[in-house]
Amino acid sequence: MTSLKDHTQAGHGRVVISVDAMGGDSGPATIVAGISLSAKKNPNIDFLLHGPRDELEKLVAKRRVLDGRCEIRDAAGVVSMEDKPSQVMRHGKDTSMWSALDSVRDGDAKVAVSCGNTGALMALSMIRLRKLPGVNRPAIAILWPSRNPQGFNVMLDVGADIRADAQDLLQYALMGASYARNGLDLQRPRVGLLNVGTEEHKGRAELKEAYELIDSHREKGKFDFVGFVEGGDIPGDRCDVIVTDGFTGNVALKTGEGTAKLIGDLLREAFAYSPLSRLASLLALTSLRRLKKRIDPRRVNGGVFLGLNGTVVKSHGGADAMGVSSAVKLAFELAASGFGDRLAARVASAAMLAQDDAEAETGQKESDKP
Repeated sequence: MTSLKDHTQAGHGRVVISVDAMGGDSGPATIVAGISLSAKKNPNIDFLLHGPRDELEKLVAKRRVLDGRCEIRDAAGVVSMEDKPSQVMRHGKDTSMWSALDSVRDGDAKVAVSCGNTGALMALSMIRLRKLPGVNRPAIAILWPSRNPQGFNVMLDVGADIRADAQDLLQYALMGASYARNGLDLQRPRVGLLNVGTEEHKGRAELKEAYELIDSHREKGKFDFVGFVEGGDIPGDRCDVIVTDGFTGNVALKTGEGTAKLIGDLLREAFAYSPLSRLASLLALTSLRRLKKRIDPRRVNGGVFLGLNGTVVKSHGGADAMGVSSAVKLAFELAASGFGDRLAARVASAAMLAQDDAEAETGQKESDKP
């Protein structure tokens, strides 16, 4: 089989996506079904598929649309959801997840996609791809359905690291603005800092410090800062990027997912309550389908790891074929936009600004000495 890297570099404008075939809860059959959906919709995507060769060859052979567009990289090991990140870092060299990340590191693919263990994926990503210079803590960014014209807001961090100091939150703001600029086509994104209230005197000390840092970098970072925002603004239209620490972001994400599922269950119960309500559901079928499509998490599946020397998209572990296809679509759009290179330039610029600010502050302190 010809190398997809050679095929891409030949000038055909194609994008190679590296896919961990063994990470999902439903097994490799669902992953292969998902990438085949993407292949049908987008003729400019090719795939590097990582996992046991014998098993994957049988699954790929059943999908004619993948013929000539999917190269299999043999990897016998599998990272389970129960594996500890430290264990995977020491003993996971033969796994499909490790192999998928190495393809991005080696330049064989533009983006890696995995449905696997989030902690292990982040740990391996930092080892195999390394952090961008100037980045202290990488972040996971997601798209959250919102009232904004673009339909979504960017929120980060949602679980890469439960801690974040003021400098980390500034980096999240810069990376989130870059993501919104490239992923949502917003020339000057509006950034908000998540807090327990919008008043400037509220919140922890690091939030108040982050407020000042983010506000001072809005012109150099080419974004507008709206100040503190609250939980109700996450799906709102007050800002385009919501910045928070990983602990708070992950709690908000899981709460949102649970609430969306509860609403769906309650609607089904309500429309099944009586013959009249069942008739009403038929009359409202078109509107209900539009609502389902609007809030269906499968259609916005995929958290992006920001702050690494390479782009990684984390798909939900329980994603079905449509969810996998959505994650691949996101990966393709980021790769086609040159997002990785632009983000690296933005972070490097931020690091230089922070260094300049620190040197200026040190110089000021020295000059104040008697």
